[in-house]
Amino acid sequence: MHLSRYPDSRVRDIADTVGITERSAQAILADLEESGYVTITRIGRRNSYKVNAGLKFRHPSEASKPISSLLKIFS
Repeated sequence: MHLSRYPDSRVRDIADTVGITERSAQAILADLEESGYVTITRIGRRNSYKVNAGLKFRHPSEASKPISSLLKIFS
């Protein structure tokens, strides 16, 4: 949710908003990028994040639903 609203956030901002450590946020971002859920683009000294809303959720009970359905609820 945070990345879709604020694609130019710093890892520190993401961690503070979500309530986790920066190290945990970095690990989660790396996992999401590796899985194709997030694309990370380097712009100067900062990153920009793009959520791939067309992918489906990973959890088996929600695996038939696209991420875009959740993003629409909160936008």
